Amino acid sequence: MLFSYKYGGNSSIVSNTNSVGVSFVPDTLREPTYFVGKLNKKIAFREAISALHDVVVSDMRFKPKDKTAYKEWAAQQEGLFLAEFLETYNVEAVKTRIEAIRKELRGLNQERDRILSPFYRAQRRYFDYLYLRDRDAWMVLDPVITVHPDEVFFECFSQDESTYGKLESSYNVFKEINEFQCGTTNIDYSSGLYHEFQKIRDYKETDFKIDPTGFTVKTTNETEFKEVKIDVPDSWVRGFLQVSSAMTLPTTSFELHPMDVYNICLLLRRFKEKTGPRSIKFILKPGEPIVLLFEPFNKEIVCNRSIFKGSTPQTIRVWGRRRLLILERLIPITKIFTVHLLGSGLPSFFIADLGDMTFTLGLSGWSANDWSRVGNFDLMAPRAEVDGFLSQTIYNALRENWYEKPDNLAKRLNIDTKTVLGALGTFTQAGKTIFDLNLGVYRIRELSRDPLPIHKLRFDNPREEAARLLVKNNNIHINAQSSSHGLSMSATIKSGGRTFKPSLFIDNDERLVQAHCDCDFYISNKLYKGPCEHILATRIAYIEKKTPS
Repeated sequence: MLFSYKYGGNSSIVSNTNSVGVSFVPDTLREPTYFVGKLNKKIAFREAISALHDVVVSDMRFKPKDKTAYKEWAAQQEGLFLAEFLETYNVEAVKTRIEAIRKELRGLNQERDRILSPFYRAQRRYFDYLYLRDRDAWMVLDPVITVHPDEVFFECFSQDESTYGKLESSYNVFKEINEFQCGTTNIDYSSGLYHEFQKIRDYKETDFKIDPTGFTVKTTNETEFKEVKIDVPDSWVRGFLQVSSAMTLPTTSFELHPMDVYNICLLLRRFKEKTGPRSIKFILKPGEPIVLLFEPFNKEIVCNRSIFKGSTPQTIRVWGRRRLLILERLIPITKIFTVHLLGSGLPSFFIADLGDMTFTLGLSGWSANDWSRVGNFDLMAPRAEVDGFLSQTIYNALRENWYEKPDNLAKRLNIDTKTVLGALGTFTQAGKTIFDLNLGVYRIRELSRDPLPIHKLRFDNPREEAARLLVKNNNIHINAQSSSHGLSMSATIKSGGRTFKPSLFIDNDERLVQAHCDCDFYISNKLYKGPCEHILATRIAYIEKKTPS
């Protein structure tokens, strides 16, 4: 998928003894989006934006050791090893010959290093230049920044696409706000800005600007623009959509005191696991302190400052725990951490309350499991069928205020809440809206300037294709029972000479909360990789039966 950006220069930070000027250059190909003000909470913003940078550069993928040099050395030494082994059977001349070969080999290695060292130095300087100046060779997609009437928020993904970061800054973080225009844009961002951010101090006046002049340059200065075209993998964009869909699902939520998060980071720093399972087990009992069990060394942290206020005892395991070290820098400035767990082996969200700012860290099920390939949380999100005209009406109404709770939007439009959630869910999966997990509101956030190819991003799933084929063949018999909490369904599906019996529960917000099936896919993966085709087919068939038109 090809993304085109056009920047009116480069983002920069100008620092002197009295002031700091932060200027982000936006993409001029998108609708004008800008913001001009002065930072009020300088140190907190510096730490939060630095933590966001830690998300961008994070890469937890396994990197095998490069053994090329060792193999070359072993091949060179093979003859010497053999000679040393046989030297007891040879005369003194063999030892002399071995020593001569060693001297010759050392000389050749030294000569090789002398000849190639300028090349290696130049190569290192070249890659350093790319990393600092041409981040497009290292980063896939520029950070996304959105200006709303109540806040400015940044979004980004890690290099391994398993970690999502979002920094929300309310207008209380700023002072002397001169002008702003709501919208979403990509910003020119390089790693050099991170080092400049570290120069922000409390005693320095700091200007913060998403440069509005980038949209007023005359055509005669066209050569001043920097145009960038990046071929973005579908997985990167799909990951953004999956994060947004996962945020709308029911979670087990609780609060952690900053000192408890400090203890987590301290334990991860002190101990390095060598075998699996590398997980944190959250042991949650109503009215009792939250207990964290770290496997495989079974070290336990009792969070006496954090009491679980839920009504049902639970034990939830999460993997990829070393990604939590991203929160380390935020501990001194965080009031409370709110944790949202979707379930064992499923994504988790850690929200740091920084007062007038909020930092959201979204983690996929485990480090090697990126957001795009196996989650398919859009298949579990609200799936109510809404006609195109009504959907556009709901979207336009949301755009009037830029953000709103679904209940308030439904009341304002005099439309059923399920219909509103279904429409907003569709726009979320299309990259046009995002669910704010912290405030419980939907926000306008158009991920790209051009419409995203939904047929590739949302429906590129073999199980949903198989589910629609099952519905088309009419091999499904459904039993449904409504209750005050939602809808329970069970079905009998004949396929491939077998009979499958899926069951599922959909809550009042049209979200798939629980499901079970006796097929091989579900037995192997449960819901870790999304629902199987039989669960999906049951849901689709029920919707089509209810609305045959």
